[in-house]
Amino acid sequence: MSQQTFSPAVEEKYYDIRRARRIKALLGGFLFVVIMGLFYVALLAVEMTVAQYIRYGPQFVGALTEYFPITTVNGIPILDVGQYWEFIVERNLFASAGITLAIGFGGTILGLPLALLFSILGSGRVTPFPFNFIFRGIMSSIRAIPALVWALIYVPLGGVTPFTATMAVATDTIGNLGRLYTDELEEIESGPIEAIETTGAGRVQVIVFGMLSQVTTPFIAWTLYILEINIRIAVALGIIGGGGIGHVLAVQQRLFEYTNMMATILVILMLIISVEMFSQRVRSYIRAEEEPMGFFELLKGFPRRMAESLAK
Repeated sequence: MSQQTFSPAVEEKYYDIRRARRIKALLGGFLFVVIMGLFYVALLAVEMTVAQYIRYGPQFVGALTEYFPITTVNGIPILDVGQYWEFIVERNLFASAGITLAIGFGGTILGLPLALLFSILGSGRVTPFPFNFIFRGIMSSIRAIPALVWALIYVPLGGVTPFTATMAVATDTIGNLGRLYTDELEEIESGPIEAIETTGAGRVQVIVFGMLSQVTTPFIAWTLYILEINIRIAVALGIIGGGGIGHVLAVQQRLFEYTNMMATILVILMLIISVEMFSQRVRSYIRAEEEPMGFFELLKGFPRRMAESLAK
């Protein structure tokens, strides 16, 4: 059989493709080596070594037996939930959870008006460039500072208390919610705005009936989403002294009362899952295409969402 031949142009294209694949593979390998090197440096920086696991591993395993106390019923070992419930009732953890809820909810409502104002003024449809970036810059600056730091900034107002924790949540809400509002305003249609303007409406009327009327549904959805985040932030603020259920958790941790810690964590879980289920139901109602997330889906994603909130 004769060997099939191709035109010089086809062969050149073939070799170009092979060369591009080799270069891509080399770059991919180089990038992998760099990432692994940075990963190794990061582990060294935080002193994460095998020696740490060997040294503290038995201590952690011992703590697990206190996190999950075991009792026997008819000779069968089961989790002793009675110890959890005893501490929940003794310390009235549901009242502490109510304080955490109040911090998150109060902070969201306090921050909402300024978030709305800055988002409107930060929109290029309302404030001409580059003046709109003044308000965008304010929101970016607020977002750049975590809520935990805002709580410390407000310490002169009376220490780290539920009051200053609420102020921190409110300030954080201005940056986060304002940015989400601004993004929605940038995506609205020009038609309704132009229609309102042709009627001789004033500037405020154009904003209210031509712009905000188009984003009512996403604004409500984003507000509920930020409320979920703020409840988790309120828990974190409690850990540094901001009151509520987080403060109880911090106290029990310092006392090494791991059973009480787990009881507190269960109440935190119940609080946040309840808020998220409420939020999901409302958002699914106003967004017909959105399927409400079930309880187990919410439970499964809880650690990730809590970590994201702590990073804010």
